[in-house]
Amino acid sequence: MLALNKLSFANLKGDMLGGLTAAIVSLPLALTFGVASGAGAEAGLYGAILIGLFASLFGGTSTLISEPTGPMTVVMTAVISAMIANNPENGLAMAFTVVMLAGVFQIGFGFLRLGKYITLMPYSVVSGFMSGIGVILIILQLAPALGQSAPAGGVIGTLSELPNLLGNIKWYEFVLFAMTLGILFYTPEKVKKNVPPQLIALIAISIISLLVLSHMPVQRIGEIDVSLPSMILPHFTQAQLQTMLIDALVLGMLGCIDSMLTSVIADNLTRTEHNSNKELVGQGLGNIVSGLFGGLPGAGATMGTVVNIQSGGRTALSGVARVVVLFVAVFGAASLIEEIPLAVLAGIAVKVGVDILDWSFIKRAHLVSRHSTLIMYAVLLLTVFVDLIVAVGIGVFIANVITIEKLSAAQSNNIKAMSDVDDQIPLNREQRRLLNQAQGRVLFFYLSGAMIFGVSKALARERKNINNHDVVIIDISHVSILDDTITLSLENVIEEALDLDKKVFVVVKTVLAKEKFQKLGLETRLRDENFTSSRTAALEMALGALEPEK
Repeated sequence: MLALNKLSFANLKGDMLGGLTAAIVSLPLALTFGVASGAGAEAGLYGAILIGLFASLFGGTSTLISEPTGPMTVVMTAVISAMIANNPENGLAMAFTVVMLAGVFQIGFGFLRLGKYITLMPYSVVSGFMSGIGVILIILQLAPALGQSAPAGGVIGTLSELPNLLGNIKWYEFVLFAMTLGILFYTPEKVKKNVPPQLIALIAISIISLLVLSHMPVQRIGEIDVSLPSMILPHFTQAQLQTMLIDALVLGMLGCIDSMLTSVIADNLTRTEHNSNKELVGQGLGNIVSGLFGGLPGAGATMGTVVNIQSGGRTALSGVARVVVLFVAVFGAASLIEEIPLAVLAGIAVKVGVDILDWSFIKRAHLVSRHSTLIMYAVLLLTVFVDLIVAVGIGVFIANVITIEKLSAAQSNNIKAMSDVDDQIPLNREQRRLLNQAQGRVLFFYLSGAMIFGVSKALARERKNINNHDVVIIDISHVSILDDTITLSLENVIEEALDLDKKVFVVVKTVLAKEKFQKLGLETRLRDENFTSSRTAALEMALGALEPEK
């Protein structure tokens, strides 16, 4: 599991282009997260380079791009503030020790083969804490956006000082912040495909600030140490050790969740399957080395990973190429980086926070079950105003209690119905004849029993077969419980099939089941004729939809 990945040169051109493009995306974010954390721009750059290198060399997802992320930065910001407040002299070294401990926890999770369990969490809880992290990231940027230093106390401190921040606003810095957001939100899609808007904003607004506001005291990144990072040995006190271990566990778990979710996205884009336990070991090694040299913690980054894949990256060589490009760019352009206004980085961070918010769930919260909505917003508020680990713990506990109650009710009615995705589809003779007549061009999804969040990964694994068929049938007529997580997973299956121009038919037993799918946003893509209560009718419609093979 600690084996070094073999670097393949079979896709050299694609991997080089993918690494180059991912590096262009990484640079503005690394600077932004470094400054936002309070550890300095160098910490973000070192984290992007070191975590990216070791995760690519030892990880289990060939196309994953690892670097400091919004969620990890939010937690690290709180850790740095708390450690420095309790121990001004050695607080920063203790914070980086927490990063190393987080890496040790991640390696432990990998060797214990817990990778497949990391993402077994209700969607409402994941949505709540990710959205909460997005809100925190936005609030923490209010001070630099208004041209002032961040007040102590994190979210609560910033909100309590908001009247003073607004009363002392520096309009020229706020204009830079607003212009940055304008570029990030309104850059045309055609331009985004070629140049990341973060890089456009970073360069354009920095040049404007130098030309127009050279006589004004604009807050900038300032001097960057271009020498190689010095080693920061682990430092802790006995009184703080328990707190540091808890912070490390939170940081490590968050990094695992972030990386595993991004790995699933990479799998869907490349039609491959990652090694989750090996990936956790690679992430752990990356965080240990990053903390040892004063870098921020990191995880698999969705934006960088998607850009890498879309640009042609297919092997671990793309991640290594990104690190090389980033290293050359950073140490060759340090003098230019020093002139970047903090208001620009605040704008980029706010855009990251907005993107982290789970708008898909928020917009449809009133359409899903009341329990899921309440859990999501409770976790969000607890994440923002209390603590991440408390939020997740309470959210998972409540969600599991509700699930246990539902499962108990299902077992009392029919305990034999407790299966997940059944390979032995119970078709009668006529239905088997129809399916055989399709000659492998119809993909039949059969779900039965209680469909809860735990089987979403099994469902996701089956999605890679969609592209090899012309028609998809989803049979949920024997499903006794269909929770919101599985409903959203099935929606993703249907959306992917429709995007690939496949015909989709859904077998449902009740009108309520059909309405649950339609009201979640599929009413414009799945008409009444796509639903049936008969498995035989679905197979007949599928055969009728098949076009003659050429």
